[in-house]
Amino acid sequence: MLQWICANIGTILICLILTVAVVLIIRSLIRQKKQGKSSCGCGCAHCAMHGSCHAQK
Repeated sequence: MLQWICANIGTILICLILTVAVVLIIRSLIRQKKQGKSSCGCGCAHCAMHGSCHAQK
């Protein structure tokens, strides 16, 4: 088992780093959603779906 870990340490580290990055991105998106912010980062004034994706406030 230790030999397999040593042989694949690079792949294991890259997978861990990518997993952490994905978790942080998802966490950020969830926080933005709870705060009522848009996920696209721009206003809806020029969007083709204006008024359809967000409830009128």
